[in-house]
Amino acid sequence: MTVRVLVADDQALLRGSFRALIETAPGLSAVGEAADGAEAVRRVRELRPDVVLMDVRMPGMDGIEATRRIRTESEVRVLILTMFDLDAYVFAALRAGASGFLLKDVPPADLLAAVRVVASGEGLLAPTVTRRLIEEFARRPEPGRAPVRGLDGVTAREREVLTLVGRGLSNGEIADHLHLSLATVKTYVGRLLAKLHARDRAQLVIVAYESGLVP
Repeated sequence: MTVRVLVADDQALLRGSFRALIETAPGLSAVGEAADGAEAVRRVRELRPDVVLMDVRMPGMDGIEATRRIRTESEVRVLILTMFDLDAYVFAALRAGASGFLLKDVPPADLLAAVRVVASGEGLLAPTVTRRLIEEFARRPEPGRAPVRGLDGVTAREREVLTLVGRGLSNGEIADHLHLSLATVKTYVGRLLAKLHARDRAQLVIVAYESGLVP
């Protein structure tokens, strides 16, 4: 299947560059562009892409609010683009439902790979920047946030899988580590998503850090 991508960035040159790169990649298609968050939300409703490449800082509605609205209304996945590896805005974007993060100076091949990973739901991106962002997120609780969800009802094996998800391992890597089949790991991940009421793998990573499974 072709992964349909919407590019949201307030800089026309960057939008065009990302779009041109996506169009050259097998299995990917750039279906549209947006110059700000409000337009991104509208375009998602119109075009129903699989993934949105979302800039954080845009005029009017920023990428955080746009991500929150998109994730509230749909299952479209959002890949955040940022200039800084510890941009404070990214923490809010993670809470809003973003599925992964990339720096804007990422090598083209890595950006294309990231789009495919996020679209497949296989796993949260696990480069150093993403791990640092999640670790920092876990250390900075949002004022007034609800208590951390417990792990009641999660089996010992599911906790093992959740721990490895929190460390950034893919399903294949988890299968090798625990000597399980890939299908079995996918079943465990599906159960964790249901039991923990998590929208995607990114939220499982958050739970793994907040619950102390990943120090």
